Amino acid sequence: MAKRGPSGKGKTQHLTDTMGEALERITDEQPSMPDPVPGPSPNPATNLIIHDIMLRSAGRLSRMAVEKAVLGKQYGKQFAKDAVENRSVLHTLAAYGVTKVATRSVPGAVVVGTGLVLKVLFDRSQSRREARRQGDRQLRKQARRADKK
Repeated sequence: MAKRGPSGKGKTQHLTDTMGEALERITDEQPSMPDPVPGPSPNPATNLIIHDIMLRSAGRLSRMAVEKAVLGKQYGKQFAKDAVENRSVLHTLAAYGVTKVATRSVPGAVVVGTGLVLKVLFDRSQSRREARRQGDRQLRKQARRADKK
């Protein structure tokens, strides 16, 4: 995330830290009293793990549902399912890495955004048919991996 500047502890503070502190101030009914640990466990580390797993799972499920819906309109439900669920490990790690770079800092977001714009411009510089054929080939290759399992 974007870094906001030095905090009182000598470390650079992320924008998420600032937002978290603001939300804490707004929602804290009794600022002078310690807050109970939110979650099912009295151990805050366990609750953090539980929340992390839940958020990541919900994010992954919603992302996959949207991807299947977008592809399903043009290619059909089964093809979209195969293409989305059978990405290579390399593809998954690359997407994760690029996302991590884009969300850690403003310069990272600019670099990733610029790369995406350049890719779109490159695709548009090709003939529309060739760009579509190339994308279709890549999706068919991904979907075929499901048939081989």
